[in-house]
Amino acid sequence: MCTTKQARALLVFTFIAHFMFSVPVYANDDIELAGDIIRVILPLTAAGMTFFHNDHEGLIQFSKSFLSTVGVTYALQYSIDTNGPNGEEHSFPSGHTSTAFSGASFLQRRYGWKYGIPAYAAASFVGWSRIESDNHYLKDVLAGAAIGIITTYIFTDPYQKEVVATPFVGGGQYGMLLSTTF
Repeated sequence: MCTTKQARALLVFTFIAHFMFSVPVYANDDIELAGDIIRVILPLTAAGMTFFHNDHEGLIQFSKSFLSTVGVTYALQYSIDTNGPNGEEHSFPSGHTSTAFSGASFLQRRYGWKYGIPAYAAASFVGWSRIESDNHYLKDVLAGAAIGIITTYIFTDPYQKEVVATPFVGGGQYGMLLSTTF
């Protein structure tokens, strides 16, 4: 029997896997292939970190921000029908870049710059790989990055470990005991 938390986690991972792997990968070079792979790894890592930290609230926040990123990206792609430099339709904004930056910005916003700096570097590589492979223009990539970051900042709060402060007095001593769980 699945708990509600496990069911939600399964739903998130199923959606991410379906969304990410339903798009055929036919990279023309190693840079494009690396970008295709990293754009999957970043959101999966962000969702996975919520389990590492036993962060149920973070999983909910990630789900909201990621689903919003995907929704806004697709809505714009199909309402602003533009072609990329390679002639493919629905170029604006870059979906690869928006999902990569959604994962990166979640890691930074929720868990800090320790995770954010390498995640943003990886997401930036994804954006660059889309331009380098002639799939997108710079404006497509910048818009995708902005969507991923903005939707994450709307739904995500910084992670706060619960710290319990317990005052004690006795035996001629007094003080404060601070405790947290890891």
